[in-house]
Amino acid sequence: MASTETEAGSAAAAPTGDDPAIPGTTTTTAEPGGASDLAGLEAGLDALESTVVTRQPWLRTAVAKAFPPVVAILIVLALWQLAYHFSLKPHYLLPSPVEVARSLQQKWLEGTLLGFVWTSVSRGALGFVASVGLGTVLGLIVAQVRAVRAAIGPILSGLQSLPSVAWVPAAIIWFGLSDATIYAVVLLGAVPSIANGLVAGVDQISPLYLRAGRTIGATGLAGVRHVLLPAALPGYLAGLKQGWAFSWRSLMAAELIVNAPDLGTGLGQLLEQGRELQDMSWVLSAILLILIVGIGIELLIFAPIERRVLRSRGLLVKS
Repeated sequence: MASTETEAGSAAAAPTGDDPAIPGTTTTTAEPGGASDLAGLEAGLDALESTVVTRQPWLRTAVAKAFPPVVAILIVLALWQLAYHFSLKPHYLLPSPVEVARSLQQKWLEGTLLGFVWTSVSRGALGFVASVGLGTVLGLIVAQVRAVRAAIGPILSGLQSLPSVAWVPAAIIWFGLSDATIYAVVLLGAVPSIANGLVAGVDQISPLYLRAGRTIGATGLAGVRHVLLPAALPGYLAGLKQGWAFSWRSLMAAELIVNAPDLGTGLGQLLEQGRELQDMSWVLSAILLILIVGIGIELLIFAPIERRVLRSRGLLVKS
């Protein structure tokens, strides 16, 4: 009877799981929701490394984004007006903001303002698209072929630092006063930047991604499309933004010099006409339009693409 009670007590005191004190045994604890807790912990750690954008009413967001640049513009206009008021330069050399606004209004009422802008924007867009095609192919070749990189990699960097206006005399000799001259200057200014941006993006790809792509059979053009370009997208996008900036600057340099009646009048030609007439209101109006177009392209095209790329990589998260 005593032995029976002792055995029963020992059985009741025995642990239901494996005893960690006994070698070769493991302890298993069944906790409800354990997997979900681990997933939540990982998500929390990821969120700490991400920039979270809190969703706000669109009006408040618009005001918050517009307020700093509006204040900056007002400060510039106030300083400009003070310089005009105290005659830091003669008024015919430094017109007031009101006079520049009147010059813009006159061009608008004449119905020519949008034509000037469209001529330059269409040239810039066409030249940039051609530059993207050539720069992408060239960048992929330089990034993938070591002999080509060793041969022309330094040349690409040198071409990127070369002022675009330096190509204008040579392009005029090659193509004359024609649209081909303008597009040649745009290509020579933008292609090196796009190619170098893509090369930098490819260099930053983890070798693990490339090996994984080859493992699943993504080689050749399929590997470039599905592995290489998506992985190099941040650097490639930076090269595209810089390529647009170079193409726009190259276009203005070409339009300033290549001036012929049958070419049409872009913003660069408009700027040169103001210089020839010694009309500073005209000149500053053209400069202002060039600046507005450059900022508009950045805000309307490249900024949304950049935000989308960052969100796809978890670097910008909407809560």
